[in-house]
Amino acid sequence: MISLIIVGFLIFIVAIAMTMVGKGGGNFYVVILAIANVPMHQAATTGQFILFTASIAAMRIFMKNKSVSWTLTILIGTFTALSALGGGYFSHLFSGFLLKMIFAVMLLIAGAVMFIPVSENKYVKKEKYFGVINLKSGGERHSVNLWVALPVTALAGFGSGMVGVSGGSFLVPLMVLACGVPMRTAVGTASALIAATAFMGFTGHAVQGDFDPSWAIPLAFVTILGGIIGGKLALKTKPKHLKTLFAYTNWFAALFMIFNAVQTKGMM
Repeated sequence: MISLIIVGFLIFIVAIAMTMVGKGGGNFYVVILAIANVPMHQAATTGQFILFTASIAAMRIFMKNKSVSWTLTILIGTFTALSALGGGYFSHLFSGFLLKMIFAVMLLIAGAVMFIPVSENKYVKKEKYFGVINLKSGGERHSVNLWVALPVTALAGFGSGMVGVSGGSFLVPLMVLACGVPMRTAVGTASALIAATAFMGFTGHAVQGDFDPSWAIPLAFVTILGGIIGGKLALKTKPKHLKTLFAYTNWFAALFMIFNAVQTKGMM
């Protein structure tokens, strides 16, 4: 009971912070659960479930402020969600040790991605090209290169579903860099994408019998509250001021996961 309370408090803080920048927080959820000696496959399942609840709560806040692009959500989300389902299902082909190492690599990449300079591409040429579409968001038009966006999101979705993270660390820079949408819209849209990815990833894990409601349900209530608070703060704060901090915390989490994997030899 004490462990659940401590884990719940830590996850509450993470839910607020990660929701603010559209990263979801699934990576930190899994790390926290791993610290609490929750088996890796169960931790991934629980992480996906509470990630889904937090993202839904945040998405409602962003929707009220028209900061969600539903066109991008449907377009990119379809590929991300389906690949996450496959990632969650095929995760049992890998040992707990290998999952932790894959997870650590994803954390390192996510941290590096946060340092990529982003700029909003508000200018769109009138010419149309195969594989490039124009979208309207927040009163502005933006071009989306599907040849770049779809393969990257599909790959991110598969890896995210396999290890129990959201892929938000990749989706936000992708939407700003490749799709040219405003940062706030990218964060809001990411909350919808993360919800879809997390649900499909959770389903893939759950059918394998890794769902433990005694942990998942109480933590879901915690992340719902955190998602609401984080969503409201995101509308008042510039996420760019937090990127460096999140990058370093990602790397710290990656190093811890590597240490944990080596120490336990994947037997958890």
